[in-house]
Amino acid sequence: MAAARFPGRMVVAGCFITLMTTSGLSFYGLAVYLNAFSNERGWSLSSISLASTVFFVSSGVLGYFVAKLIARFDARRVMVAGAIVGAVALALLGQAHERWQLYLIYAVFAFGFGAAGLIPTTTVVTRWYQSGRAVALAVTSTGLSVGGMVLTPIAKWLSDAVGLAKASPILAIVWLVGTVPVIVFMIKPAPQAMGWLPDGAHVERNVVPPAPTGELFATAWRSRFFRSMTVAYVLIMAAQVGGLQQIVKLTQERAGPVAAAFATFAVAAMSVVARLAGGRMVNRLPMTAFAVGLGLTQGASLVLMAFSYWTWALFGTILVFGATIGNIVLMQSVLIGHHFGVRDYGRLFSVSRLFVVVGTAGGPFLLGWLYDVTGSYEVPYIIAGALSVSGAVVMSLAGRATEYRDDAMASELPVAGNEGG
Repeated sequence: MAAARFPGRMVVAGCFITLMTTSGLSFYGLAVYLNAFSNERGWSLSSISLASTVFFVSSGVLGYFVAKLIARFDARRVMVAGAIVGAVALALLGQAHERWQLYLIYAVFAFGFGAAGLIPTTTVVTRWYQSGRAVALAVTSTGLSVGGMVLTPIAKWLSDAVGLAKASPILAIVWLVGTVPVIVFMIKPAPQAMGWLPDGAHVERNVVPPAPTGELFATAWRSRFFRSMTVAYVLIMAAQVGGLQQIVKLTQERAGPVAAAFATFAVAAMSVVARLAGGRMVNRLPMTAFAVGLGLTQGASLVLMAFSYWTWALFGTILVFGATIGNIVLMQSVLIGHHFGVRDYGRLFSVSRLFVVVGTAGGPFLLGWLYDVTGSYEVPYIIAGALSVSGAVVMSLAGRATEYRDDAMASELPVAGNEGG
């Protein structure tokens, strides 16, 4: 065992690739599909935005059950099942010619994202790292943004070139190749089963590895910190996802189709840079204050976007918006893992996201409806900015994010060394 290499980095790399694939073709890709259905079918923006609402509601509800499954079974089995279901739904997406078909396909698609996306990957990485958790989660969740940089523009180009009906089966193959083999061969469900401890220490022979420690779910979910953070994220994510899902159409209206193809790339690229920087800084900063600052900055960028008609000004606000996206998504998992520990992380994260789905699902529909009513993106993005600022205010009420430690367990456990990770 002394010569064995700590698998943590390989696990992070596998989770990164999986998130890159699923987010690039679902979370970020929804904006592309919205634009395609609007152009090809002539459906109203609010009716298509409702499909995004169905997607996020379904993924939030299913995510709660996914967390229970990965707590009981090998996470890879759940993730592979989700990856296959997601590929089937994506292949069928271009065949939707009625709104009810679109809603049904999006509900199935949501299972694929929920079972092979953020909840299982961040749960697995949280098990593998403690002192290096923020950086590991930053690298993992950067896959979200890289997917938006690499795969979403390809999806946009392909759907524009050949139509969504022909593009979606090709995208489904990309989804399948980027998930199933990666999950099977690179992701390992937990370090303890392989004789390791988080961060690269391994247990002496004949010593049973301890179970992960952390705050009990029943205690944690009733705390002021958990509830304030969750409500804050409902508001902040309503603003973020609502703004993100409309960004391709907004950019196409104001700057043309070529600029629109680069809008998600710009958001995702800035998200990558900001998330990696934030992952290294967050342990040195007051975490709650950092999250509050992100909510305020995101709100300001959305309000400025409402009035940005010149291309350079629009892309300037898009870059600021992208920087906040990178760290806001990261901070939810970091705050929960840091403050409550690993034991019930999956359940706590999934329950928080179940409530946050009110925002992620309602935001796109709200902004789409406001656009249909007003005929402009000014009012929708002003409202989105106000929601984000309100979320920042609620986040400030959560209190300090102190680190959970089980000192008794740490002092009693003999370890044989640390291989790094």
